[in-house]
Amino acid sequence: MIGNEEDFTACLGFEVEGLDANISAIDPANFRKMIERAVSVYPNFQAAATTLRTVRTATVNDWSAIVWSDGKFYQAKQRDGLEIFDRVGGGDSFASGLIYGFLEKGDPALAVEYGAAHGALAMTTPGDTSMARLAEVEKLVGGGGARVDR
Repeated sequence: MIGNEEDFTACLGFEVEGLDANISAIDPANFRKMIERAVSVYPNFQAAATTLRTVRTATVNDWSAIVWSDGKFYQAKQRDGLEIFDRVGGGDSFASGLIYGFLEKGDPALAVEYGAAHGALAMTTPGDTSMARLAEVEKLVGGGGARVDR
């Protein structure tokens, strides 16, 4: 199950405690509680993930993600002050990176890092389709920064 807080609420009826109307602050513990409720109601979920996005402005967001798998939670690196070029496609890119991480690496901790890194790259470039190469995603997963490599 992959979705943001609105997906979990609108589609499944699970609210995230402690959020205001603008989602001006995010406590990952509240998202974990919501996912724990979801996986208890839907025991066939093998994994559940959501992005953690605090919108400071239209062009500056804090960005991370969590995934639940095999009864444990894993959180991606927190990227505060991420400068957004085009927000459309960030969630889809998160999902594809997460799925890639599960399929290729078989490790939920790595999978959520691939998802969050891919989503971050997608939102910092134009368009709603990711133009990121695997090497760029892996650079971020490994702790690299945005410096250009030539």
